[in-house]
Order: sequence, then C-alpha cells, then structure tokens
Amino acid sequence: MLSLKDSLAVLKKTNALLEGHFVLSSGLHSSKYVQCAKLLSFPNAAKKICTSLSKKIKKNYKKIDVILSPAIGGIIIGYEIGRLLNIETIFCERVKKKFKLRRGFTIRNKSRVLILEDVITTGKSSLECEKLVKKAKGKTLGFACLIDRSNKKSLKIKKKIVSQIKIKIPTYKKNKLPNDLKSIKITKPGSRHIS
Repeated sequence: MLSLKDSLAVLKKTNALLEGHFVLSSGLHSSKYVQCAKLLSFPNAAKKICTSLSKKIKKNYKKIDVILSPAIGGIIIGYEIGRLLNIETIFCERVKKKFKLRRGFTIRNKSRVLILEDVITTGKSSLECEKLVKKAKGKTLGFACLIDRSNKKSLKIKKKIVSQIKIKIPTYKKNKLPNDLKSIKITKPGSRHIS
C-alpha cells in the first residue's frame, strides 16, 4: 500500500492539490481544494492510489455486492475500484437536486453496498447515496474515498470511512472566514452546482 507521503506526492505531481479560496460542494469555504479530476487525468498515477485504496477496502469489507458512487466525482473512482475488486459498480445522478438511480441501475433487496466517493468533507453526498440504499432495502456496509478531508466538527457520517489519504484542511462557514481568505476571489470547483 502507498504511504500517505507517497500519496500526497502523487497529488502534488498531478496538480490535484490546489490553493486559493474555494467554496466546496458542502457550502463550506477552504484555502485548499483537492481536484481529483486532475489526478484522474493521469491514469498511471491514479492507478497507484486506486490500487492502494482497493487493498484497504478489501481488508475492511469482506463481502461487497455493489459499489455506489455519486456523479460526477465518484464515477471514475467507483469504476476503477470496482474493476480492481471485480465488483459491480453503479452511480447515481442529481435530478432536480436529488440523487436518483438512472440508466437501468438498481440496488437489489438486501444487497451489501459500499458507498465510494472521490473526496469526503462533510459526507453530505455519501449520506444522500445512503438514502437510495435504504429505499431499495439494501445494507450500507460503509463509506470509502480517495481523500478524507473531514473533521469531527463538520462530518455527518457516523460510520468508519476507509480512505487512501486523510488530510487536515481547515474549512470555514461563510460568516466565519479568516481575513486572508476574505481577500481572495472565490472559486466553486465542485459538481453539486452544475445543472
């Protein structure tokens, strides 16, 4: 498995770790953003991180029936981990701001589901995915991601998160921004705001 140091080196080499003033999908503000799409644009670099994450997932979850990822960010990660572990992989999409299963995807009754994302900050998207699992009468085994940048204060997920990289990057509410962040132009890089 790749060490944290080696994983961070891959992020830096692919320019996936950005600095500035970002509004995350969660609505929180941050001075750093992990753009997994940049990492994934270099398949050989991403392969190292995904292979390492797949080993961690295999160690933590013995029997997974299906992997569910949220669009857009989780699709490629889900596909690659599903390929490495030989597990069916599906994704959900936002329709009128709510996640739905489309394209003929279904979660069978009593299926054991792993919810897999690119980055988890608050876990809001993952928990929206979990609602689809419950609705289908499946069982959420747990949550996994390439990058876990959550903190105890903002994380809404109560179950364990298996991640390749756990990094501490402060996040702020709009009304509690530090002065240095206030002076930087805002960027909204996440996919939640795409219509």
